[in-house]
Amino acid sequence: MILEPAVRAELVDRLAAAGLPRIEAVSFVNPARVPQMAGAEDVVAGIEPRADVTYAGLVLNERGYERFATTSLTEVHYAFAVSEEFNRRNAGASAEESAVAGERVAARAKADGHRVTVTLGTSFGCPFEGAVDPGRVLAFAARFAELVDEVVFADTVGVGVPRQVRHLVSEGAKLGVPVGVHFHNTRSTGYANALVALEAGATVFDASIGGIGGCPFAPRATGNIATEDLVYLLHGEGVETGIDLEALIQVAAWLEERLGRPLEGQVYKAGAFAPAMAH
Repeated sequence: MILEPAVRAELVDRLAAAGLPRIEAVSFVNPARVPQMAGAEDVVAGIEPRADVTYAGLVLNERGYERFATTSLTEVHYAFAVSEEFNRRNAGASAEESAVAGERVAARAKADGHRVTVTLGTSFGCPFEGAVDPGRVLAFAARFAELVDEVVFADTVGVGVPRQVRHLVSEGAKLGVPVGVHFHNTRSTGYANALVALEAGATVFDASIGGIGGCPFAPRATGNIATEDLVYLLHGEGVETGIDLEALIQVAAWLEERLGRPLEGQVYKAGAFAPAMAH
């Protein structure tokens, strides 16, 4: 099901009201290839911005950045896959070509006064090439460390396990730039990976309300870890997020109604549990 731009803008507003400090509101990608992301500019125009929330947009190339630059968004997320075959299918370019374009986007964004994140897709494995050398991932991370505000290691297809996460995050943290993570729960390792990433020094966690999402170029990929499930875990671990979990649960229930199907998340169905929140 494809949600209209006005509904997606309302979703962003509801997430902001629940206390999320940063929201990736839209993706500036080819609507012919990913119709769910069509009308990004209309979504941004429909958002009622809050001063305490940072609104970001995802781009895969310089064309995407040019679209981003026409909007009121203040943070750009540049993403590419470190594995060759996945990146060619997802972005129509080699990993090196996308990295070079990313360097240009980062420079342009900085000159325009925007925050910049680079997300390194397939950091933990590729559906077409199998294992991905962590040295290759860290080399790309080091290349961007002085160009961007943070580096995110993405488990694009949900194959990663805690051992890999512990290594990449701890080594990435040595680069002197904040490290983030992006997990899918395809093989039920997403939340274990998030906990290990937290312990290894990650400070930014991507998630999606209700666990929605996926990737049309990743066979059998499922959604991201659910925002409300991640917040439940973090609050239980004593991490202060500033997010209202009950409000977040209500957003997931609202989205379920809009999509007309159950979502992948668990906490919005079961509810929070007060003793787990005590710390």
